[in-house]
Amino acid sequence: MSAAVPGQGITVLSQTAKLDGLHDQGGPARPLSQPACRFSGLDIALAGAGDSNTGVWECSPGRFERQLPNAEVMHILSGRCNFTPTGGEPLAIRAGDTLFFPAHTTGVWHIEETLRKVFVVLALPA
Repeated sequence: MSAAVPGQGITVLSQTAKLDGLHDQGGPARPLSQPACRFSGLDIALAGAGDSNTGVWECSPGRFERQLPNAEVMHILSGRCNFTPTGGEPLAIRAGDTLFFPAHTTGVWHIEETLRKVFVVLALPA
């Protein structure tokens, strides 16, 4: 459940790891598994964030290439996965982990157990 604090523009998501009401967002542009994993999420408007995007995102098990050119901060609420940066070693990621991805980070996500995260995707500089 989400609630807005009157007059403040603050959004509170209660128990985000178990929050219902995420919207289907399709699948990855470059799936590496069949069936392809599916995305769902809830975008949260954040006044003052410019063109940055914030919200809650979930992905079913599977593998896909990360193509996002933006820097991203994420906190994993539930699930587990590995991320292998291009040219790097796999990183084991679990619920409770917080990640800071620099702009233009590429690699392969391997979602082992449905993953849910809170994210901030930072707008690219003009």
